[in-house]
Amino acid sequence: LERQLILQNLMRERQTAMQIAWTREFLKYFGTFFGLAAAVLTTGAVKRKNPAVLLPILPLSFVFCYQYDMGYGTLLQRIKG
Repeated sequence: LERQLILQNLMRERQTAMQIAWTREFLKYFGTFFGLAAAVLTTGAVKRKNPAVLLPILPLSFVFCYQYDMGYGTLLQRIKG
């Protein structure tokens, strides 16, 4: 029984490590997309003199912050707690 618990814990740790690695890899691509989108939307807002063009940055920033916290922050420790 003790050996089974140790193996289950090891599998859970590996799964968590894979999830963090996937999140960090996703963050590279999403960060590039977010940066380009922010630059293009800012340019469009300035050219059109319409700040409403910047609205899509708000939900994208929430997704970016969540992914960053998952990959490099303390989200997993808070979930465990």
